[in-house]
Amino acid sequence: MKNKSYIGITFIILIFGIWAVPKIIAKFQKSDLYVIGKIPSFELTDQNDKKITDKDYLGKVYVVEFFFSTCPTICPRMNQNMLLLQNEFYGNPEFGIASITINPDYDTPKVLKDHADHLGVKHYNWHFLTGEKDYIFNLANKGFNIYTGENKNVAGGFEHSGLFALIDKEGNIRCRKDEFGNPILYYDGLEDEGVKAIKEDIKKLLEE
Repeated sequence: MKNKSYIGITFIILIFGIWAVPKIIAKFQKSDLYVIGKIPSFELTDQNDKKITDKDYLGKVYVVEFFFSTCPTICPRMNQNMLLLQNEFYGNPEFGIASITINPDYDTPKVLKDHADHLGVKHYNWHFLTGEKDYIFNLANKGFNIYTGENKNVAGGFEHSGLFALIDKEGNIRCRKDEFGNPILYYDGLEDEGVKAIKEDIKKLLEE
């Protein structure tokens, strides 16, 4: 009887191993998402008046946007789509968001705190970041290659894109490829299709 029990247990362990090992291996394999390159290093101040750097995000999959709190055009839509991402991954300590203001002269930590509260931000890894204007513009335009500019002739006084950057746990900017095999670089933060795509790809990176 003991031999039969031993054989039975061994059989169960083997079956479990056959089922589990591929899943464990898959979890640590890289996904098919393209690696654009390392994120530029940064040090900014968040809505809680705390210094936040790119190192604070290591080990997390996160999304970066450039916005400003008084934006009358595309920012409200971007913020709402970020809220969708927050709700999708709420409670996951390996997910985060970095919302970097391009109007730091107005967007102080207190203003950003009020803005975050107004939006209903709950995720502890969602930081609204501010700093010196030239530093932030350089970070956006040269670090990320995401256009940001000041223009007093446009609504709100600033120009910027509605793009979201996706960063993996090792600090690499990642993206999917289009139907022709070309990297899309960044995700459209204004359209449902772009939000759906980045949700799918966040899940992929969380499994790496």
